[in-house]
Amino acid sequence: MTQLVLGSTSRYRAELLRRLVADFEQRAPGTDETLAPGEAPAGGALRLAIAKAEGAARGLAGAWVIGSDQIAELDGRALGKPGSIEGAQAQLAACAGREVRFHTGLCLIDTRDGQRRTHLDTTGVRFRPLTEAEIARYVVREMPLDCAGSFKCEGLGIALFERIDSSDPTALVGLPLIALARLLREAGLAIP
Repeated sequence: MTQLVLGSTSRYRAELLRRLVADFEQRAPGTDETLAPGEAPAGGALRLAIAKAEGAARGLAGAWVIGSDQIAELDGRALGKPGSIEGAQAQLAACAGREVRFHTGLCLIDTRDGQRRTHLDTTGVRFRPLTEAEIARYVVREMPLDCAGSFKCEGLGIALFERIDSSDPTALVGLPLIALARLLREAGLAIP
């Protein structure tokens, strides 16, 4: 039987994948997530998704390995994970009243034959105008320090938005399940 591996230690991605399959392994891909100088956020998200799948696939035979990466883009530049309360507050202040694009790259590698399937999802998020007090309350309550864009849309972060434009609502959380289900079916896994 072919093993399914998620090349990520993210609990958010693991929770999403459990919607499709119950039995999978998580492996740290050991990937440097730094964008190359001048690299576009969309291209970087796809490149990193591929790198994560390849990293997690090392040494595995008979496995489907999933890699995914997300990069938030504001005014053509990438927004990383804030890492601190101050960083999260600054990111949200910059996003307030504006549209941010979230590029989610996805890669599925079949280690049996080396075949690689990829997908790139772009979701537009229109933030509503936010006050400093709203931003501060949100950051203290959700602590989105490990999230690109400084929010968790599956939680209270949804209250920060005016609109989400997406073909796959799970992509914004970090793993586009509609595309992943298609890639897994193409690879031979019965979903559902």
